[in-house]
Amino acid sequence: MKTMLMALAALGVSAAGALAHGQDHGDHAGHAAPAAAGTVEGTGVVKKVDAKAGSVTIAHDPIKALNWPAMTMPFKVADKAMLAQLKTGAKVRFDLKGQVITAIRPQ
Repeated sequence: MKTMLMALAALGVSAAGALAHGQDHGDHAGHAAPAAAGTVEGTGVVKKVDAKAGSVTIAHDPIKALNWPAMTMPFKVADKAMLAQLKTGAKVRFDLKGQVITAIRPQ
């Protein structure tokens, strides 16, 4: 840990900021994804649709392929047109590439 903090200090990164970022579960920063993740499927319930921001908040089930626990979080969508079909409370299946939804459909 001391070596990591020294390396971060050498790069001009504060230890507090680095540690806080590593514990930020809102964007799954603390959860490792496989090296070659590609597209991964998830399931969940739509909590909020924000067409202006191009995002949808989903209470998703665990996503084993990414080692993510069940959580509620916003996701950007690859195409804002996908948001027109979504309603709050709808159960959905979605495809992720990174943290961007590339496809979404009713479950």
